Amino acid sequence: MKRLPALLFIAIATPAAAQDHSKHHMPAPAQPAQPATGHEGHDMSDMDMGDMDMSADHAGHDMSAMSSGAPAGTDLPAGNAPAPAAPMDHYADRQFPAADMAAARNAMMRESGGQAMALIMVNIAEVQARKGRDGYRWDAEGWFGGDINRLTIKTEGEGARRDGVEAAEIQALYSRAVGPYFNLQAGVRHDIKPGPSRTYATVGVEGLAPYWFEVEAAAFLSDKGDVMGRLEAYYDQRLTQRLVLQPRVELNLAAQDVRENRIGAGLSSAEMGLRLRYEIARQFAPYVGISYEAKMGQTARYARADGDDPRTTSLVAGVRIWF
Repeated sequence: MKRLPALLFIAIATPAAAQDHSKHHMPAPAQPAQPATGHEGHDMSDMDMGDMDMSADHAGHDMSAMSSGAPAGTDLPAGNAPAPAAPMDHYADRQFPAADMAAARNAMMRESGGQAMALIMVNIAEVQARKGRDGYRWDAEGWFGGDINRLTIKTEGEGARRDGVEAAEIQALYSRAVGPYFNLQAGVRHDIKPGPSRTYATVGVEGLAPYWFEVEAAAFLSDKGDVMGRLEAYYDQRLTQRLVLQPRVELNLAAQDVRENRIGAGLSSAEMGLRLRYEIARQFAPYVGISYEAKMGQTARYARADGDDPRTTSLVAGVRIWF
């Protein structure tokens, strides 16, 4: 016979009546593990929950009103209590003398953009190859000042290789920022060529329009009472990190005929150009392109009478510089 386990042998040999387990201590069934609370080993039986200070979590709350259903918080009717004091703009003024902190802030603003700055931008400096006679053209601008107020100088003109300068002007303007992207400008413009020379009172706006269009609009009132206007716009389309395509348009208008300067009323002239530049450096970029100029209306008739072609197409090559 195979040997039975000792426990089974004892169970068979012991009478059923003798198997009294009433005095045996049986372990309680295992309970699922509970998450640790941080109070293991602490005797919680002596703690009086009524003595616990609950004010930290409910400071300023009327718990009795909440439990009773009475109006509380924003449900209360409007009162006439004085408003709390406004917070200080500069927290450091609580710890340091206000005068010292004001001087430190002024110095920080000067060093972080409030100081005077300057820029010179030669947007167009080119030679023009066209049928009949070659020419040249320039368009430049410089300014000095701060973020809000600036002195702006502009000049532009053109000429022919053998005939010299045909048109040239210079403007001196006060420029004031009227927003993050636009400056309002006012000052004087003087036309050196063509003769007779003219001086104009000038008012205009210049800035960055939505979709990154650089725009400029100006109105001119001459010392002879002539009223003129000009609109310019261009857009820099970056093809690569260094290659930039720039379409450009300029429109000139006049309110009346100016026979002495061979300018007719209405839209007197328009120029449209397309220039492709390569930025050897951000501040230095040679370019090539094409430019189309047309005189309109009475201005075109003046040009024909003088033996000039009112419409010209030019291949251009030049350089764009700023510093």
